[in-house]
Amino acid sequence: MLPRISVNQVFYFVLTYILKWFYDLHLYLCLIVNWDRGSNMNQEKLAKLQAQVRIGGKGSARRKKKVVHRTATADDKKLQSSLKKLAVNNIAGIEEVNMIKDDGTVIHFNNPKVQASLSANTFAITGHAETKQLTEMLPGILSQLGADSLTSLRKLAEQFPRQVLDNKAPKAEDIEEEDDDVPDLVENFDEASKNEAN
Repeated sequence: MLPRISVNQVFYFVLTYILKWFYDLHLYLCLIVNWDRGSNMNQEKLAKLQAQVRIGGKGSARRKKKVVHRTATADDKKLQSSLKKLAVNNIAGIEEVNMIKDDGTVIHFNNPKVQASLSANTFAITGHAETKQLTEMLPGILSQLGADSLTSLRKLAEQFPRQVLDNKAPKAEDIEEEDDDVPDLVENFDEASKNEAN
């Protein structure tokens, strides 16, 4: 037979539980306020709070940290469902897409999947992207450049001959190596061999 519990005992139990909850809340708030002010925390209170990581009393399981695993396929499915709501259409026949940044780098997509919804003013480009420098994409990208990109390209072109002249000046070693090259062919081989023998 179970012992009888009076209303006063239940009231006392609920009251102590509520008071304990308020006390814990008070401790957390005190820690937060002290942390914001930069003062030292009370180590006893901190240790007491760290010991209370259990959901129930002694012997119960500790709280589990919920780990959310997100995969690229899940994100891709969400994106495709959002695009489907916008009623996008596939655009065929696009071989490459180049996005030119302000710093002179280019995001290059080769054979991308392009989807567009003109009513929603939305374009989606999916595929393998490479980040390249503007100079690597020349001369094929010249027709795609705007006025801002052309001025930055002009500055690069002005700096390029200076760098070439500084780095490609003929050295004495290069001149000596030219002497070791194969001599020019002469029309009459017999005369050339007689000249070498003498």
